[in-house]
Amino acid sequence: MGKHFTLIVLLLLTHHGLWAQKGNNSTLKIKDIMQGDNFVGHLPSNHYWSSDGMTLYFDWNPDGAMSDSLYAYSIGKKDIYKVDFMSANTLPSSRLTYNQQKTKAVYAKNGDIFLLDIATYKSTPITKTLERENNPHFTHNGKGIAYTKDNELFVWDMATGTTEQMTHFVKAKDKEDKRDSKDEFLYQDQLGLFDVLRERKAKKDAGEEISKKLEILEPLVVETGGKSVIGLEMAPSGKYITYILMDRPKSKGTIVPHYVTESGYTEDQNTRSKVGDEPTKYEMFVYNLAKRESYPVVLDNLEGLDYVPEYTKDYPDKPYKNEDRIGFINGPTWNPEGSKAILDIQAHDYKDRWIVLLDPETGKVEQLDRQHDEAWIAGPGVGWFGGSKLGWLPGGKSVWFMSEKTGYTHLYTMDINSKKAKALTSGEFEIYDAFISKDESRWYFGSNKTHPGDRQFYTMPLKGGNWEQLTNMIGNNDVVLSPDETQLAILYSYSNKPTELYLQENPVYAKKQTQAVQLTHSTTKDFEGYEWKDPEIITFQAEDGAEVYARLYQPETSVKNKAAVIFVHGAGYLQNAHKWWSSYFREYMFHNLLVDNGYTVLDIDYRGSAGYGRDWRTGIYRHMGGKDLSDQVDGAKMLVDKYGIDTDKIGIYGGSYGGFITLMGMFNAPDTFSAGGAIRSVGDWAAYNHGYTARILNTPATDSLAYRRSSPIYFADGLKGKLLILHGMVDDNVHFQDMVRLSQRLIELGKENWEMAVYPVERHGFVEPSSWTDEYTRIFNLFQEALLDKK
Repeated sequence: MGKHFTLIVLLLLTHHGLWAQKGNNSTLKIKDIMQGDNFVGHLPSNHYWSSDGMTLYFDWNPDGAMSDSLYAYSIGKKDIYKVDFMSANTLPSSRLTYNQQKTKAVYAKNGDIFLLDIATYKSTPITKTLERENNPHFTHNGKGIAYTKDNELFVWDMATGTTEQMTHFVKAKDKEDKRDSKDEFLYQDQLGLFDVLRERKAKKDAGEEISKKLEILEPLVVETGGKSVIGLEMAPSGKYITYILMDRPKSKGTIVPHYVTESGYTEDQNTRSKVGDEPTKYEMFVYNLAKRESYPVVLDNLEGLDYVPEYTKDYPDKPYKNEDRIGFINGPTWNPEGSKAILDIQAHDYKDRWIVLLDPETGKVEQLDRQHDEAWIAGPGVGWFGGSKLGWLPGGKSVWFMSEKTGYTHLYTMDINSKKAKALTSGEFEIYDAFISKDESRWYFGSNKTHPGDRQFYTMPLKGGNWEQLTNMIGNNDVVLSPDETQLAILYSYSNKPTELYLQENPVYAKKQTQAVQLTHSTTKDFEGYEWKDPEIITFQAEDGAEVYARLYQPETSVKNKAAVIFVHGAGYLQNAHKWWSSYFREYMFHNLLVDNGYTVLDIDYRGSAGYGRDWRTGIYRHMGGKDLSDQVDGAKMLVDKYGIDTDKIGIYGGSYGGFITLMGMFNAPDTFSAGGAIRSVGDWAAYNHGYTARILNTPATDSLAYRRSSPIYFADGLKGKLLILHGMVDDNVHFQDMVRLSQRLIELGKENWEMAVYPVERHGFVEPSSWTDEYTRIFNLFQEALLDKK
């Protein structure tokens, strides 16, 4: 009762209804632009090719239906058509696993497994069950297809059509009760006295002996001890099966109450735990089918298993436990013969990544590469967001992987015998999504080599050397090659031009420079009726001398009001000062509206943002709200010094991580920011999830100093300017509880210059246009009142 009463009172006190826009002089209206896709247009996404290369598929919704549908572009007819639902359901998946000859592929769709003939583009169902089968892959040298169902591995023989269960996992084997000395005496005495009992026992023993002989025809029974089985994989040779036993300790979860429900009752949603979970334990095993043995993969020879993090020096009297650093195990990635595999292993403290060579016959590994970071391992193709990228080079004697060794993510190869690594790319830029061409002669990859905010598509010889830039449109070029690699399907966008689908001949095969041709037109007439601004990408110098990239929106001199708004993007590790259509497109349109009203807008890729290498990425380690906040303060100073902004007319706003920085700015830089709009904000990092927070701040139990200096709730006393807090009540990412706690802190501190707007049906990412409209109307009015005194 008390919990519900408190929140209802808070709701009534703070949610006053939709305000009118105060003094909006733009032709843009907040209610219109906050319709999202319905205003901009439903843009194409998820493009992929048919295996014959004659059709390009993509998700699209030009008719404004309830959801996207599958569309297709015919290469032969050069037209676009909608694929009806039933036809789309029978099409092969976009995620194919090929055999070594690339003549066949397998895929999972709707819980069943299919075999695709590449030449005829004909699919054959392998399973058709109510259970869900997944993870199909070729085995037995391409003669069988392995897949998993109900945490067991099965193999379908392509020649005979026979399906065989290859594993049998049990929590514990049945064990015969052992007799004590008294019962053993009685047992032997009975056998000695009665012929019938001896005869029956002999028959039973003979039957059991026959059963034991027949066991060799069945899968080996493997005990799990109650641990979860994940990562089931059969080697291409069919000789080995690898699996991982995962032991996840029970962590106390949290509850998110839903107040607006169909039932009319308050309904509780069970959600994540908080940072500081006991680490999950992972153990990999090899099941040797010929030997009928299952044995562990031995990882005790990895370098740095006894590593003690540098931050522990701040706690000389606190013992640091380091019993098992092995975290998640990615792989195996097998060589073509299935005789060797590479594993990608992450430390559970996120500060090490090991790439190792597995000998499945013995279960032993050789370390190929150790990537270590005092902060945490990440970067494009290295881990965390986007996962890891690695594989075998043709011939199976060398491997390739991505590494931030030089401070930027680059492409490396290594001979598995000499263990010598070779950098194929280098420089102060990043490599993205590298893969080897089908003829195994070259690499394809994306890179921001030309500019941190420009993403182009390149090719390079397999052994390294000169690059060839294949795309030429400034912005973001998200390329999917046709099966024969002669065509580039590109989802392309620019700063003020939303994403559209393009087709371009591959210059490698055309032997000349080629131009992309636009296939789709998605934007609405309402969107096209406004001249959208192309923000300038600028740099300014931070207090520590670092060069900071930002988007700058400037108003016409005739309307300039000498006020500025700084927008803080979310996620931390995300890039927004770039030259392509932003995922923050509503905010982009809002910035156009602000500029029309005379505001200067700055959008900063602060410390922690993506696209600028390792040092930028880890600049927030152990202190979120440190350099990432000072970058905002330095940006504000630059606006005053260079662009004529009044020092008392600077506001700040953002969502999620951006909301967190807004709070830190209002509390720790109150003389810089006169107003702030904090959306879905983190108020206390000790209340956030483990996977994100423990990478950056370690854990509250081991590094309390990091949490104390990084959490806004501890600095609320510094509030001077006008603060607006906005949060969804059913946010299951950054919980509403965070802002309830902060509001109580502000109340106890006697702060009066803050308000809270809550959204009863919204999670972390808002979906209702009415919520978006209410939210941004309040933010606009906040800046009008606090910065321009328009009430």
